[in-house]
Amino acid sequence: MGYSGMRKMVALGFAVAILATAPARADEFLPNPDLTPGETNPDITQENIADTICNHHGWSTKSIRPPANYTNKLKVKQIEEYGYEDTDPHSYEEDHLIPLTLGGNPRDPHNLWPEPWDGEYGAHVKDKLEVKLNKLVCSEELTLEEAQHAIATNWIAAYKQYVGVKVAR
Repeated sequence: MGYSGMRKMVALGFAVAILATAPARADEFLPNPDLTPGETNPDITQENIADTICNHHGWSTKSIRPPANYTNKLKVKQIEEYGYEDTDPHSYEEDHLIPLTLGGNPRDPHNLWPEPWDGEYGAHVKDKLEVKLNKLVCSEELTLEEAQHAIATNWIAAYKQYVGVKVAR
């Protein structure tokens, strides 16, 4: 094989390597909006955030978080509904789309989905956004409704807007 043929083989190998390591599409990490549009907790309002989600010493998500036997059972069901290829429940966090720290509904299946742990936009990345949005709501830089809408509509776009474009792992 001549130099030209070798160059083509190297270029082809390089292209295959790039494709094999290319990150997944960001929208693959978003919940299906038909299955998980997000639901709010009617007990958390803009008027009472100082006594609830912004009261970091007197209020806790533990008081409203559903038990693991509920979320684990729901996770298995939703993995099937979502049609995930990986059906191992340990690969997912049963996550609240609108987090409890932003007034998300704790038990409504429309606010819970099996969020992948791994990947560029895995569950740990969304956790950083949840903390940032809670701080913005509690400092009155965003309303509760604005934060809920941002995270429920497209949490990855909200991450880029409020936390930053670079995803840290």
